[in-house]
Amino acid sequence: MAAVNKLDSNVTGLRIAKEASYGVLPGTPIWYPLEPNSYGDFGGNVTTTSRETINDARSRQKGVTTDVESSANFTADLTSDSLAELLEGAFYASYDKKAERFNNHTADSVITDVSATTDTYTVTTGTTFRAGDLVFASGFTQTANNGLKTATTGSNATSLVVLDALADETAPGGLAKLVTVGFEFASGDAVIDVTGALPALDTTTKDLTQLGIRPGEWVYIGGDAADEKFYNAANNGWARVRSVTANTMTFDKSSATMVTDDGTDTGSGGTGQTIRIFFGRTVQNKVGSEISRTTYQLERTLGAPNDSSPSQIQSEYVVGAVLNEFSLSLPTSDKVTTEFTFVGKDHETRSGAVGVKSGTRPTLVAAEAFNSSSHVTRIRMSPVSQTSTYPTSLFTFVMDGSFNINNNVERNQAVGTIGAFDCSAGTFDVSAEVTAYFTDVAAMNSIRNNDDLTLDFTFVRDNRGLVFDIPLLTLSNGMANVELNQPIRLPLSIEAAQATKVAATYTHTAMACVFDYLPDAAE
Repeated sequence: MAAVNKLDSNVTGLRIAKEASYGVLPGTPIWYPLEPNSYGDFGGNVTTTSRETINDARSRQKGVTTDVESSANFTADLTSDSLAELLEGAFYASYDKKAERFNNHTADSVITDVSATTDTYTVTTGTTFRAGDLVFASGFTQTANNGLKTATTGSNATSLVVLDALADETAPGGLAKLVTVGFEFASGDAVIDVTGALPALDTTTKDLTQLGIRPGEWVYIGGDAADEKFYNAANNGWARVRSVTANTMTFDKSSATMVTDDGTDTGSGGTGQTIRIFFGRTVQNKVGSEISRTTYQLERTLGAPNDSSPSQIQSEYVVGAVLNEFSLSLPTSDKVTTEFTFVGKDHETRSGAVGVKSGTRPTLVAAEAFNSSSHVTRIRMSPVSQTSTYPTSLFTFVMDGSFNINNNVERNQAVGTIGAFDCSAGTFDVSAEVTAYFTDVAAMNSIRNNDDLTLDFTFVRDNRGLVFDIPLLTLSNGMANVELNQPIRLPLSIEAAQATKVAATYTHTAMACVFDYLPDAAE
C-alpha cells in the first residue's frame, strides 16, 4: 500500500440525504448526487480555548476543544433537477403534490407492474389517478412506458390506465416514476369567462377542485396540438391561480389580457376543443403548524489515502444541516447559478472500509443547465391589481438579477454539548435585485409612492420548468445609472412581504413551482 502525496479536487464528490429527525438518518437513506461548481466553508471549524495562567514562564498552557461549528456552502448550476431535494429546506415546507408514484431507488417499489394487454401501470395505494389526467412517466426500461400519458376510465388509487400503448415490464426499477403534470378537459368543457373582476376558466363537467391546485399556484394553459389550446392565443400560456371552486378557476396574472372564449376551434360556436392545462409541484413558506423543517446530511467524499486501495475512500459529513440561505443568480448571457449555505449540528469524518455511510446512491442523471439568454421565458414586475391579470410592466428588459431566501438560522448550544444540539429559525426573508434598462420614470415613481408590486420569473428547457413568484413586494434604490455611451440602467432592490394584502389565501411570501413536464409551446 503506497500512500499518496496529495489528493486532487477532481476525486471528490457531493451527495445529500434527508434526515428522519434532526441529526438522524432514516434506516435506508437515499444519497442524491449534486454537481457543485465551487465550495465555500464546508466541514467543521474547531474552536480551542487556551489556558492563560499566571506563571514564571510567561507562557500559555495547552488549550482544550470547546466547540465545533459545522457548516456547508457550495454553488451549482441551475438544472431541472438540481433544486428537487433542496427547495423544501429553503422554504421550511413540504411540496404540495398531485397524484404521483415513484420507486425512489429503493427496494420497496410502489410501481409494481406495467401491462401491454391492458395499458395499465399497477401501483400501490395513494392519491387517485382520474380519467383525463396527464401523467409523465420516466425511468422505465421499456421506452414505450416513458413519456406523457393520458389517463382514461379505470384509473384509480392502484391503477393508472392510459390511452397510450404500453409494453410489458415486470417490477420496474428504482428510477421508475409517474407524476401527474396536467389535465385534458373533455371537448368544449373548458371556457374562458371575463365577465367577473378577474378572468376565469369555467367548466360544466369537470370538478376543478380534483386537480389539487392551490391559490397562488402557477399553471400553463394549452398544449401543442391545435385542438389542445384556446382559439384566442391571449388565453394560453402562463397564469397564476387566485381561487378554485368546483367549476371556476380564477386567475390574477397571465401572459396577456384574457378574452372571452367558449372553448371551440373558433372561440365562438365551433367544434369543441380538448383544452390542456399543466401544473407542477409547489412549495411556499407556510404558517403555524404547517411549517415543516427539512434537515439534511451532506456527504463529501475525499478520495483514497493510498493508491492500492482506491475503494476505501475518505469522506466527511455535515450532520443536522439546515438550509439557511439560498440564492439564485441571473447574469447577462451566462448560466443561471445557485448558492446554498447550511448551518450544521456537527461534523464527522470516515475512512477505510466504512468510508461512506450506508444507503442507496442513485446514479447522477445528466441534465443541461439553464441559461439566462434563451431559458428565461418570462420575467415580469408589475403593480398588484385586483381587476387586471396583465397590468403594464415596470420594465421591458433586464440586464441581470438575483433571488434570495434567508431563514436567519442560529445554532443552539448548551453545556455538555460539542457543536449544536439544535438550531432556531428566524424571519423568513425574501429579497431580490434587478438591474433593469430604463425606459420611463414609472419605476422611480413606484418606489417613491411605496406601491404594491409583484414579481415572477420562469425557466423552461427540454419540457421541464421552474417558476418563482413574489406576490407582494416593495422597491428601494432606483437611482438611474447614467454612463458615457451606455444605456441608462436602473438598479432595483426588492423586499418581499407576506401577501395577505393581495388575497386572504396568499399567506406566503414566496412560492416556487416545479414542472416535471411542459409542452413545447412553453419554450
